[in-house]
Amino acid sequence: MNRVQAGNELGFRVGFSGHGGHLRVEPLYTAERDDAVNSLPDFVSPPAFAKETKESIKKHIEEKYLLPRLEPDQFSAEKAENQWDFDWFSRVKVPLQPSLPRSVVVPTWELPFRRQKVDTENGAWEPKSVEVDLSEQMYGDQDSGFFPRMVGPPKDFLRGSVNNRPFRPGGLEDSQSSERVLPEGVSSGQWVQELLNGGPAQTVPPSFKQSLDLGDLMPYPQTWSVYEDQSSHGNASDENSSKLSIQFDDLFKKAWEEDTFSELERDAGSESPKAEAEPEAKASISNEVSKGLETDITVLDEILSSAKTAILTDEAVTGNSDKQLLKEGWATKGDSQDIADRFYELVPDMAIEFPFELDNFQKEAICCLEKGESVFVAAHTSAGKTVVAEYAFALATKHCTRAVYTAPIKTISNQKYRDFCGKFDVGLLTGDVSIRPEASCLIMTTEILRSMLYRGADIIRDIEWVIFDEVHYVNDVERGVVWEEVIIMLPRHINFVLLSATVPNTFEFADWIGRTKQKEIRVTGTTKRPVPLEHCLFYSGELYKVCENEVFIPKGIKDAKDSQKKKTSNAVSVAPKQYTGSSAHQDGNKSQKHEAHSRGKQNKHSSAKDVGKSSYSGNSQNNGAFRRSAASNWLLLINKLSKKSLLPVVVFCFSKNYCDRCADALTGTDLTSSSEKSEIRLFCDKAFSRLKGSDRNLPQVLRVQSLLHRGIGVHHAGLLPIVKEVVEMLFCRGVIKVLFSTETFAMGVNAPARTVVFDALRKFDGKEFRQLLPGEYTQMAGRAGRRGLDKTGTVVVMCRDEVPDESDLRRVIVGSATRLESQFRLTYIMILHLLRVEELKVEDMLKRSFAEFHAQKKLPEKQQLLMRKRSLPIKNIECIKGEPAIEDYYDMYMEANEYNNKMSEAVMQSPYAQNFLVPGRVVVMKSGTGIDNLLGVVLKGPSNTNRQYVVLVTKSEIPPPEKNMVSIGKKSSEPSQGYFIAPKSKRGFEEEFYTKPSSRKGSVVIKIELPYHGVAAGVGYEAKGFDNKEFLCICDSKIKIDQVRLLEDGNKSAFSQTVQQLLDLKSDGNKYPPPLDPIKDLKLKDAESVETYYKWTSLLQKMSMNKCHGCVKLEEHMKLAREIKKHKTDLKDLEFQMSDEALLQMPAFQGRIDVLKNIGCIDDDLVVQIKGRVACEMNSGEELICTVCLFENQFEELEPEEAVAIMSAFVFQQKNTSAPSLTSKLAKAKQRLYDTAIRLGELQAQYNLQIDPEEYAQENLKFGLVEVVYEWAKGTPFAEICELTDVPEGLIVRTIVRLDETCREFKNAAAIMGNSALHKKMDAASNAIKRDIVFAASLYVTGV
Repeated sequence: MNRVQAGNELGFRVGFSGHGGHLRVEPLYTAERDDAVNSLPDFVSPPAFAKETKESIKKHIEEKYLLPRLEPDQFSAEKAENQWDFDWFSRVKVPLQPSLPRSVVVPTWELPFRRQKVDTENGAWEPKSVEVDLSEQMYGDQDSGFFPRMVGPPKDFLRGSVNNRPFRPGGLEDSQSSERVLPEGVSSGQWVQELLNGGPAQTVPPSFKQSLDLGDLMPYPQTWSVYEDQSSHGNASDENSSKLSIQFDDLFKKAWEEDTFSELERDAGSESPKAEAEPEAKASISNEVSKGLETDITVLDEILSSAKTAILTDEAVTGNSDKQLLKEGWATKGDSQDIADRFYELVPDMAIEFPFELDNFQKEAICCLEKGESVFVAAHTSAGKTVVAEYAFALATKHCTRAVYTAPIKTISNQKYRDFCGKFDVGLLTGDVSIRPEASCLIMTTEILRSMLYRGADIIRDIEWVIFDEVHYVNDVERGVVWEEVIIMLPRHINFVLLSATVPNTFEFADWIGRTKQKEIRVTGTTKRPVPLEHCLFYSGELYKVCENEVFIPKGIKDAKDSQKKKTSNAVSVAPKQYTGSSAHQDGNKSQKHEAHSRGKQNKHSSAKDVGKSSYSGNSQNNGAFRRSAASNWLLLINKLSKKSLLPVVVFCFSKNYCDRCADALTGTDLTSSSEKSEIRLFCDKAFSRLKGSDRNLPQVLRVQSLLHRGIGVHHAGLLPIVKEVVEMLFCRGVIKVLFSTETFAMGVNAPARTVVFDALRKFDGKEFRQLLPGEYTQMAGRAGRRGLDKTGTVVVMCRDEVPDESDLRRVIVGSATRLESQFRLTYIMILHLLRVEELKVEDMLKRSFAEFHAQKKLPEKQQLLMRKRSLPIKNIECIKGEPAIEDYYDMYMEANEYNNKMSEAVMQSPYAQNFLVPGRVVVMKSGTGIDNLLGVVLKGPSNTNRQYVVLVTKSEIPPPEKNMVSIGKKSSEPSQGYFIAPKSKRGFEEEFYTKPSSRKGSVVIKIELPYHGVAAGVGYEAKGFDNKEFLCICDSKIKIDQVRLLEDGNKSAFSQTVQQLLDLKSDGNKYPPPLDPIKDLKLKDAESVETYYKWTSLLQKMSMNKCHGCVKLEEHMKLAREIKKHKTDLKDLEFQMSDEALLQMPAFQGRIDVLKNIGCIDDDLVVQIKGRVACEMNSGEELICTVCLFENQFEELEPEEAVAIMSAFVFQQKNTSAPSLTSKLAKAKQRLYDTAIRLGELQAQYNLQIDPEEYAQENLKFGLVEVVYEWAKGTPFAEICELTDVPEGLIVRTIVRLDETCREFKNAAAIMGNSALHKKMDAASNAIKRDIVFAASLYVTGV
């Protein structure tokens, strides 16, 4: 169409819009005008439609009419649970992913002091670039699979998804688990052999119920062909290895024919025409292989030597081979002074400049960060560890990567966010807050980072540094395991910055991290305090210095003791003591456990008109006495500190209730000036202005404001979060002079004071009262002394009626800090997450825990010891009776010994057994060597002069000829009347039985020399004395003996006759006579003892029937058997210690696996099922109870308000509370949930887990806030719900905030389950509780 002129000289044309047939107006471009430059309009709008071409029309038609597309009305979210008869998944074509490049060009990194600056305008460093293989750069992008991991959807970039696999943890390169685990049929080739022979193919993957139908398979026709390759090219080794080429199918088939199925013979017709050449070919192959091996070994030596040279060169370049470098495993320590002297030469271009001179340990750490090394910084509080964290942030910003700062407490995260906001691009991630997650520097709690790692968040790819603050928190029993999990799970490309207080085993912990991650950890730090501390005792209004500069001063405690004695002696009448011991309120300590719950609902809060007075009414007389006593004590101390200019002061108490009572006791104390009062009032008004009217008048808010105006503050977990933040900020401004706080203030807030006071040196740790640990004391005392303001910090220990002992003070003040100990334990959610990972098994996680560090460290030594023991020659036992049976005899002997130790006292020492030990009783005795059992007969019982039994025992071996002396009829040089009897104290063992001859008519007198040896009936015998402990068994047989002829005459025939009777009792070969009945004869009443007795006597019978019994070489062979057994036992012990079964928590792991199988979270092949995927979402509550509760649909009949009220039992933590008043519906739901927990506890106990069902249910379900949360969800004001319980306001807020996170987890679980009703219910519940003061924004985040 022709050009149309417009009024403003803007040309346009009218045409049809391609396939639509609509008219369109399109302005002409300036290039089409006659005078394009002069007639250029002010504005040319873009074309309304793109210019149509044949290709665009074809693409539009294909997209709209030809490509398969799901109908929106059929596949909408409302119809998610519908089912169709056809499988529409098979009709969808999956587009192929584009192939990845094989190589990329990347810049190379150089140390700052080795960079060569080019001649540019600013002289900046320009890195060189090299081409590298893509596989080397994609290591961090691989998860546990074998293919490069693709980036997930943007919504899962930050938090990850339960459908993602975690990234491969660093340090797994040498692990056996990093290799693909193949079934046995694959490894042995059995599946392939069956397939080649026409058998069924293995088409059912593990845990799958159905397989692909591949149809009937025919046998694969194969031939065996060996031919010589004529092509010759490449080096000599290539020529040698390529002279003979063998077809793979033929080689595989032939190997199976020869090795596994040699019994199957081929038909004659299927022989290869070149079969005659096979022997020659085989010989040629063997020669070539041997030559190839020699060549390969030579090449391997060259590779190793070149690698070693490269390592040495790298050390020379990076300076890691310093002579001053101390290395302990993977932990290293260098000369910080040398680095400090050359710091600006080593780091010429710092990522961030600091306005002060850095300390030596800070310079050393920064230098290591510049070299890309991980560091462990151990220093006291306020020593400047945060400088290292800031530099890691600066490096991440400079390198365009990310850095993560993790802290154990949410308060630290909020405070660090405020501190770093003005310096870096910072984001904050906690359970309920997500601020700028796209920032390069992220601050989060350690639990959030663990969740990211388990859920495979793609943000992990970008992280260069992870900063662990307060690493000594790993000792925490409840949450310490999180640190170990995160350290183990972090990928290889992430470096560590670990900040900790001074601990004794810093090197040990750093060595564990380095060994786990296979990278060196540089240990640095300082033991010097930036502000020295002096420790004092406060007693009777005076301060006594007991320690200064870590040196204990005994004179100070001696003076305090003298003052105590003087005060005691001067007292005329002593009233009953209220408090005893070295701490304040030791009697009160005993009631700290229940002190917080002693308040009734009616007296928890004071009214507005009573603000400033004690809000704890109770017994007015007792409270009044307490206020007077506490006020006088604290006024004495505060006045003393004020005169010495030692304010502000932090007073650490170990009870929330006691903190409030002490603050309320100081009713008439005012420590602030008028200007400070004005500042406090303005700050409080501005901070609390974000609350609505009713919340501003909460009793706690009014009471704390009244205290703050007078310069007094309280800080503990019972305060509302916003109130606690106001106290912290005002204390940092210096307007609060006295702060009563629990120990969380020392961990969670970086707010040093001039003085720290310990109200007690004892605390209740949740289980018992105990003395403070040195590490806990050091952590809290470290808050004394403000760097740059105070020359020294003062620490005061309060003493009221008694001065503590010097030994207790010395241990707490200058004692060794608490070692870092592993608190690693297995949890169900950890097991389920790891079962989703193909490479990192649960056993690998256990091996890499800090608890198993020492055992795993010794594995190489044990491996060498095992190889040496295996290489030792095994001695052979040559039996003269045929096949050796000594090992069986030895096993029976050892087992019988165990039973003998148990039964000797229970049976042989009993009076019933003693009654049977009379002359003529047949018994079984221990031999002299203790390795053989001898059949014998009692000849004489014990007497007054001889406490031993005289027993005749038979021996199979014939003793050497020995002259037995008989006193009668024997000629000797000694008097004929008998032997001389020496005093008993000087008598030897053999002389014990030498007695004076007596007549036959009296009692039997032993006249033979014991032991008496002889031979009769072809066997040897011996008569000697035995203690009652040497009896093995008492038989039910009794024989006739002639005591006089045996013991007095030593008659050979009498001995022969007695031995013959014993031999006749052996009814079956060497079998002993039956023993006494344990119930009828020995009167045993314990069923276990009777069973043990039967086993014991049965073993003795089996030993007597063994051919080794009575052998002349028994003693020699038993020694050999003992050595062989010890050798085998040592081998088994070493193999067990090196196996996964030796792990400390392996039994618990097996039990938990069985529990998960029983519940249905995993199947028999350990594949995670849908229940397991739901359990992986449960981080707030106990995962098993939450999962079973959801799948039993226990929330179906509940309204959203009722459901969220019952869910509060998962997150509430206080044990003892006032009983809530519940509706019938809530009570029924509560009982059902409690029964579920009891059932799960019994199931775990059934699988040998150390769990008591009642304790398990009470520990994981606490229903104290069900009524409170129910009313809050219904819209009741916060002031009214606080009157329903005795739980402090701060714990109520904390529970409801965590409950919102639980609602999100349940909502995600509902999406996995496909339960849309539960999803909507959880969404409504979350909205119902998210309001007002509970979810007021943090002052650290939003500012004041």
